[in-house]
Amino acid sequence: MYFRSFPVIPYDSVGDLQFKDVTNLLRRVGLRAKLKSNTSLYDTYDVKEGETPEMIAHKLYGDSKLHWIILMVNEVTDRYHQWPMSFMQFNEYLNDKYTNPDGIHHYETTQSSGDTKTKIEIFNEVDDDAYTGLTAITNREFEEREQDRKRSIRLLDPSFVDQFVDEYKKLINETII
Repeated sequence: MYFRSFPVIPYDSVGDLQFKDVTNLLRRVGLRAKLKSNTSLYDTYDVKEGETPEMIAHKLYGDSKLHWIILMVNEVTDRYHQWPMSFMQFNEYLNDKYTNPDGIHHYETTQSSGDTKTKIEIFNEVDDDAYTGLTAITNREFEEREQDRKRSIRLLDPSFVDQFVDEYKKLINETII
């Protein structure tokens, strides 16, 4: 459904005036700021181990082909780097990225004023004494936090899906000239 909605345009890829009809993959539609901020349209959801956008779309909307709504609402444009990895993918990624996955990534301290839940990352490669009293965060811990952040997504309330799809189709086919 997603790509079938893209407009078809005449395109001369060689420059010989022999135009062919091609799908305009460069056309983009984004969520309006008002729609993004309207919390009554969304539920929060924690992606389970190994769960894909297709699985969630099937479970929530009854149609796995509506997975693009989940990706669009969460501004996921690169499914391989912006979607949470499975346990096995995560371990492969960790071992590929770091020589020592359990090595120190950075140090943290708790903010002493204002919001004391806020952690301050400290990077200092010059003076080892500067780390006294700080919490060491390993590469694994840092990457696990990133995965946890990616797991928390927003899902469009199913009662708005038809309206969302209709609006998307209208916008994707609008001419800009």
